[in-house]
Amino acid sequence: MKYRVVFSQAANEDLEQLFDFALQRELDSETGDLNIPEKAVQAIKNGVAFLTSSPFACRKVGSSSFIRELVIPFGHSGYVALFEIVDSNTVIIGAIRHQREDDYH
Repeated sequence: MKYRVVFSQAANEDLEQLFDFALQRELDSETGDLNIPEKAVQAIKNGVAFLTSSPFACRKVGSSSFIRELVIPFGHSGYVALFEIVDSNTVIIGAIRHQREDDYH
């Protein structure tokens, strides 16, 4: 079975914010690498591709079996994608946060 993965508007905005944050961090660094923001977004998209085949392999969030989170490694930490399995064909990404953030639920 193959699932279709859809980014919600909020998740798309999260991607933009994460890109902007990474870009600013690299611009502010003496040894900044301006390729890092694009690599981070690509790591997120590559990680989310896992959900097309195995969304139920990710850890549950709360009591619902259909709301889960995917940990996406990147560098020394990574990102967490909160998603919902809405039916037998569709997964919706609701939010994406850096692993060190605590407000994505």
